[in-house]
Amino acid sequence: MTSHLSLNARIQEFKQLVEKIQITDAKHKTYPQELGIQKALDLLEEIRDRKGAVYFVGNGGSSALVSHILTDFINGVGLRTYTLHEPALLTCMSNDYGYENAFAKVLANQAVKEDLLIAVSSSGRSRNIHQAVREMIKIKGKVLTLSGFSSDNALRQMGDLNIWIDSCDYGLVEIGHLFILHNLADCLGHKKINGFKSRKLRKHYVKG
Repeated sequence: MTSHLSLNARIQEFKQLVEKIQITDAKHKTYPQELGIQKALDLLEEIRDRKGAVYFVGNGGSSALVSHILTDFINGVGLRTYTLHEPALLTCMSNDYGYENAFAKVLANQAVKEDLLIAVSSSGRSRNIHQAVREMIKIKGKVLTLSGFSSDNALRQMGDLNIWIDSCDYGLVEIGHLFILHNLADCLGHKKINGFKSRKLRKHYVKG
């Protein structure tokens, strides 16, 4: 018989992880969860208001995760949002500059000052993600990171705002990151809906 983890036990484990999510800034100051989330929302809203760009980056499961949330940020939130792993472009940059520099080279050619990079890595140890963050800092852009595993992983030390999940379970960390990003999208999308002047348009949007 194949052994399996109790679904209820996993639900409880995930709940506890979400309740203990830590949010820190570039100076390693820790914020209460709601205040930290509000700071992330403020950052995204400011970029939306001035029509700046948001770039997402991740590897493997995290790349699929950010491709998913990209839809919500564009359609539901109204942000100008991109991923850095479009297949043909990624093979070009990897071939020309090495995989560890591929994302950074895309940012060097596209991002401008005050744009935002959202860097997602379960372990926080991926060199190509680190290089992308360094390039964004060089451009004088903003960086929001989401990571897990070790509390001192390199990515967690690099962002203007850093969201960390205290787990070494890939599945739970990835779902936690998606949960947080969906929460951000839902909060900003709610503001967008409430900002519609047309009641008819708002009704249509909610019905989807």
